[in-house]
Amino acid sequence: MKSLSFLAIFCCTTLFSQSGNPGIMKDAFAHTYSIVARDAVTGEMAVGVQSHWFSVGSIISWGKSGVGVVATQSFVNPAYGPQGLELMQQGKNPSEALGILLAQDEGKEYRQVAFLDTSGNTAAHTGENCVEAADHISGENYSVQANMMLNATIVPAMQKAFLENAKLPLAERVLKVLQAAEAAGGDLRGSQSAAIIVVGPEEVENPWEEKKIDLRVDDHQQPLVELERLLKVARAYEFMNRGDLAMEENNVNKALEEYGNAMKLFPDNLEMQYWTAVALANSGRMDEAKPIFEAIFKEDENWKEMTRRLPSAGLLNIPQQQLLNLIK
Repeated sequence: MKSLSFLAIFCCTTLFSQSGNPGIMKDAFAHTYSIVARDAVTGEMAVGVQSHWFSVGSIISWGKSGVGVVATQSFVNPAYGPQGLELMQQGKNPSEALGILLAQDEGKEYRQVAFLDTSGNTAAHTGENCVEAADHISGENYSVQANMMLNATIVPAMQKAFLENAKLPLAERVLKVLQAAEAAGGDLRGSQSAAIIVVGPEEVENPWEEKKIDLRVDDHQQPLVELERLLKVARAYEFMNRGDLAMEENNVNKALEEYGNAMKLFPDNLEMQYWTAVALANSGRMDEAKPIFEAIFKEDENWKEMTRRLPSAGLLNIPQQQLLNLIK
């Protein structure tokens, strides 16, 4: 597949030099398949992408809570991301925003771009010079697009997967779409990297609140398999974070519930086991906590030192002698 990839680059280079637009070759050669989507119930918006290109998520997927999401691919012009979001934030709908940027882009026939806003409106563009098989299908709350695909069934398969998985959380639904594209044949060259981002329906005050999900697989033999694993880990740590918040509020029962949900996803994770044991100890259920602590200490004695430090931080509230017996 590598030789075919280099051949494609050679042919495109020759074409660009003849077209009088050498600037296009400065853009990343990231042919790929992607989806921009919105959850009609929660209002969350997402971009999912996979490509035979390194770190595709760093240049293709863009999103801003309360504004919209953008996927910019083929010979990527990254400016479509931030500039498209800015135009939509100013009140332009996706068609208007995309139209403005396309009108300014001499390389538009080599671009593939999709916009989606908070109302689920979409706009997409597949340039005439995108490498076949290249196409997009847009509808309410989604647009799926692909180029340099093995065959022409990929984009319809993506649309079908999106419509059939409406009951899933948005990130999991987007993953199903990417998996459907791969099952239908995927990128002509194979696979290398993938990403999913999810942003919220309302604008946020702090930049660190911008993305609800932000997962990237930059280089992997099976990027979608790894992306699925990371999404599962992310969901588990969402439970852990809620458990930590409950601990801060001295709501031990709530913390135990959240930590328990995390452990159901990753029962062998020592971190999740540990904070469950801490919550049990803090609730006076030391008989239940002690065997968990002991099993963890057997795996890694550094957790004993962690336990020694917790009381002074106010995170473990047990008698001193009980603590000494636990970590001896």
